[in-house]
Amino acid sequence: MILQDWWFTTLLGIKEPIREPVRGQIKTDVLIVGAGAAGLAAALRLVGSGKKVVLIDKNICGGSSTGKSAGFLTPDSELELSQLLRKYGTKGAKDLWGVASKGVEIMVDNIKKHQIECDLQVQDCLFLGKGASGWKDVQDEVESREKLGYSSKVYRESEVPSVIGSNAYSGAIRYTGTYGVNALLYAQGIKQVLLDNGIEIYESSEVLSWEGHTVRTHLGSVTADKIIFCIDKPKPEITKYHESVYHAQTFLSISEPLGDDDIAKLFPQGPLQCWDSDLVYTYFRLTGTKRLLVGGGNMLTTYAKNDTTAPRVIDHVINELKEKIPVIRPLRFIQYWQGRIDMTRDLIPTVLVDPEHPWTHFVLGCVGLPWATFCGDFAARNVLDDKELDSEKFYRYFSPTRKFFLPLWLEHILGKKIVFTVNNAWAKYRQKDPKAAESL
Repeated sequence: MILQDWWFTTLLGIKEPIREPVRGQIKTDVLIVGAGAAGLAAALRLVGSGKKVVLIDKNICGGSSTGKSAGFLTPDSELELSQLLRKYGTKGAKDLWGVASKGVEIMVDNIKKHQIECDLQVQDCLFLGKGASGWKDVQDEVESREKLGYSSKVYRESEVPSVIGSNAYSGAIRYTGTYGVNALLYAQGIKQVLLDNGIEIYESSEVLSWEGHTVRTHLGSVTADKIIFCIDKPKPEITKYHESVYHAQTFLSISEPLGDDDIAKLFPQGPLQCWDSDLVYTYFRLTGTKRLLVGGGNMLTTYAKNDTTAPRVIDHVINELKEKIPVIRPLRFIQYWQGRIDMTRDLIPTVLVDPEHPWTHFVLGCVGLPWATFCGDFAARNVLDDKELDSEKFYRYFSPTRKFFLPLWLEHILGKKIVFTVNNAWAKYRQKDPKAAESL
């Protein structure tokens, strides 16, 4: 395998993948910093608003976390529905599941409306249990979906081979309304839509400093009435809210194309997007070009401070998956890449209006394309002062001052990595908001 992001390979043939950087002094009504899923959604919401909008990115549109993702368009991200229900109660779980569901809807509607060629695949989700604890996780998910009125289909251990070519799983739950996508091509498609609608886009333009209404890059500056930061790994010189965000490192690999017979054995009822019940889970799906995309990691590298570029982690993930699914054992994987996705301590995004700079909005720590899309759209609607938006409710869920199992000050003693690891695990498996108990 070679270390190369497959999604960047698919950009070959794109007419104009790179825009010029910011040069000189630019003035605008709204500046959006960061052109991943969140920033693009914010910019798209502002189309037709009558405001001059500038979008800048240190890379290319979609070139950071968005362009490294597996492209799962599902309300699940790091938190299953049962985990949301335990923590937030019935109303809160439905609200937050609705956030990600709306994000899926926005993205799919954009693709269809603008005819964006980004390998959109209709793929049901399949959550696979491993062992006795995994089967319990499946049952918890089934019960949670029933409680909130969402349909699903459960498979017992003996029934799992009818949907996935394996006898290694203890059960599974399947549900519809989910998709797979090439997120980098999606980002480039939205970029063209924005350009066609008069949005100014500048790439290779990292923000080096921010003061008042002005951000500065290496070649120029942008001054705006309103600013929306939708950025990965914010630096302390940009905002104090950099403390709200850490990262999880994951690895992805792409295979050579599968034959139709092997696809039928792998997915007897048609292609699905799958993940298992491990804390550091393995996930996989089929692309439109019939390649198998596999992702995963391990506990040593997931929360590591620095990038791991050696293939040993993804090799282990692939080999374990091959042990479980015999039909893919001969399959060759040709490229792999790693990425560090931003996250918060409880795996829920942080979205806020900076109280010291009320013209400035932040969208941080969005795990998953749908969450990022909703949050970017949400921030832009607040810039437009959308009266139909229940801003107070969502700002409460996404508040940077919400409580965590281990408080912020402990990071100065134990270190950010340890505190984030513990808080992430607590959020997934133990955390319960006492205020939500009345809605359970």
